[in-house]
Amino acid sequence: MLRYVLLLIIMTTSAHAHEMVPTYPKLKPSYIEGLHQTAVTIFNKREDVEYFEIGAFTKDWKPIPFVTAYKVIPVPFLSTVTVDLYFRDEDKIIVTYICSKSKLRKSYESRTAISSRICSKVKGLDE
Repeated sequence: MLRYVLLLIIMTTSAHAHEMVPTYPKLKPSYIEGLHQTAVTIFNKREDVEYFEIGAFTKDWKPIPFVTAYKVIPVPFLSTVTVDLYFRDEDKIIVTYICSKSKLRKSYESRTAISSRICSKVKGLDE
């Protein structure tokens, strides 16, 4: 009985976050010489969030420089946006994680609000 009560509590109090696909993005050569690229798609399931920040990191969580149209992207509620990311050829070996983080408005920071972060692990070039 306790198991069913806990399951009911978990189902009714689940947090709504955002989603990012693919789970394992793969870098491929870009049409621009010296760059590799990948794309991620963000789906916004949060009414209280309109913007998401994209970041790329090494296995030790050190930031990696990359190029994209915008690093902070507007994603309306229940919408998806696909973002192309470009990395230098010398960085393609150290890119381990690509993350998206919800950006809260200043008005939400005074209230209790939770920022969500989702990371995808980049597949190796030989996988």
